[in-house]
Amino acid sequence: MTDSPTPPVFRRAAPPPAKAPIPAGQSNTAAHGAGGTLRLNKRMAELGLASRREADEWIGKGWVKVNGRVAEMGMQVTPDVRIEIDKQATGAQAKQVTVLINKPLGLVSGQAEDGHEPAITLVQPQNRWAEDNARFFFHPSQLKSLVPAGRLDIDSTGLLVLTQDGRVARQLIGEDAVMEKEYLVRVMYTGVLNAAAADSAAATYAAAPTARAGTRPGAPTQLSRIDDDDPVTQDVQSVFPADKLALLRHGLSLDGQPLQRAKVEWQNPEQLRFVLTEGKKRQIRRMCEQVGLKVVGLKRVRIGNVMLGHLPVGQWRYLAPHERF
Repeated sequence: MTDSPTPPVFRRAAPPPAKAPIPAGQSNTAAHGAGGTLRLNKRMAELGLASRREADEWIGKGWVKVNGRVAEMGMQVTPDVRIEIDKQATGAQAKQVTVLINKPLGLVSGQAEDGHEPAITLVQPQNRWAEDNARFFFHPSQLKSLVPAGRLDIDSTGLLVLTQDGRVARQLIGEDAVMEKEYLVRVMYTGVLNAAAADSAAATYAAAPTARAGTRPGAPTQLSRIDDDDPVTQDVQSVFPADKLALLRHGLSLDGQPLQRAKVEWQNPEQLRFVLTEGKKRQIRRMCEQVGLKVVGLKRVRIGNVMLGHLPVGQWRYLAPHERF
């Protein structure tokens, strides 16, 4: 008698291991899911409740509920869900600060580079504007995660925003940000159309036809801070062609991409007022050089609804709780 063959044994496949919480993993890493759903942290950011990173922290701590149930990391939601935030989360958010600096020449916006100090070094009690009436007390912990929400070149002055609040950063530099930024731009007219500036941010220092006394021919003109009482040295407005002004408003490209419409008007015979809704690298200088203008001073005076106002150069103040960009 022969032994009958042993029947095969079917074993249930082991369930996949549970994914670890952020940052090691999420249950769903896609920003968009089936049926028009969104990842919860993205939906919270869209609603202005928190930045995505902040939302993930809150979800991990159990501070977020969706339709009455504690949210799970990476979950997908429909746009009509009810999202509730624990008071502990809103309390932590209320402690985050946003700082406005009137950046002087020679400081970089972010990390120190090429021997130049970052603007955050100004955020110390002795540099706080005496007329700042925001009810915040300075503490060194406010410097932690205080990062620039947008750039201002080393040779530009004016309004620079540093924030701990991801909601503010998303407003100003998020992928869908369209915040207006206003600049006063001191210019001289060279009549030389520097087409190379359209394709290279480095090609923005074409020398004026006649170098200043004491400088070698072809040397870049030293940029200087814009002051309201600066003397009039040249009537640029009277010699600058109207069709070139129209080009500044619309029709120029940078790096192969057409620029969005800009508002450009004469503030006085030597200064233009630019209002932009985008921020490409050295955008205003590159625009100007394409139409024969050379920027010799640039100051940002407004972002959204927030004005630089009378904030002195090199000083800072807090964004007040009632202020909104």
